[in-house]
Amino acid sequence: MEPIFLDHPLIKHKLRHLRDVKTGTKEFKELVSEITTLLCYDATRDLPLEDVEIETPICKMIAQEIPGRKLAFVPILRAGLGMVDGALTLVPAAKVGHIGLYRDPETLQPVEYYCKLPFDIENRDVFLLDPMLATGGTAIDAVSQIKARNAKSIKFLCIIAAPEGVKALMEAHPDVQIYGASLDEKLNEHCYIVPGLGDAGDRIFGTK
Repeated sequence: MEPIFLDHPLIKHKLRHLRDVKTGTKEFKELVSEITTLLCYDATRDLPLEDVEIETPICKMIAQEIPGRKLAFVPILRAGLGMVDGALTLVPAAKVGHIGLYRDPETLQPVEYYCKLPFDIENRDVFLLDPMLATGGTAIDAVSQIKARNAKSIKFLCIIAAPEGVKALMEAHPDVQIYGASLDEKLNEHCYIVPGLGDAGDRIFGTK
């Protein structure tokens, strides 16, 4: 599936402030949440609808609703936690799981340390959340963990992506649809996205 990067003025405006080194922790968190809501809005546009009869204060009519679709939001710890509230703003009834991975500073490979998903994950459409798609290693491993538990479908939502990470995730999991706010230029020699926004986890939680 070809990745989808949203070309919307509101997203571009919020990204401008998100990237700025002068943006503080409080505003950074708010921007991550707001951008996630916009990403989630687009990523859920293909949910099926069914007709139901309702009565307005004026008359009866046929309206549409989502027929009991089961969704799950799964942030990759820790930076993905910053995206959860923005997603739940649109789908408050969705379940939330967590996958813990970190990148080994020497090998740059993902190291797993935690995985807790909804008990009925096989009946749910999963939205995997991580602000950054850099090398793709962490996303690939997280998708593999979810697939091993037989989720119905998986979409990957990120804010900023590098071409290298998009390519790697698409090659490893071609059935996973990628949604992002920006496709950046490249990775640098330290595997940080350029121009990027720095370390998303540190900026969300105010750590260095």
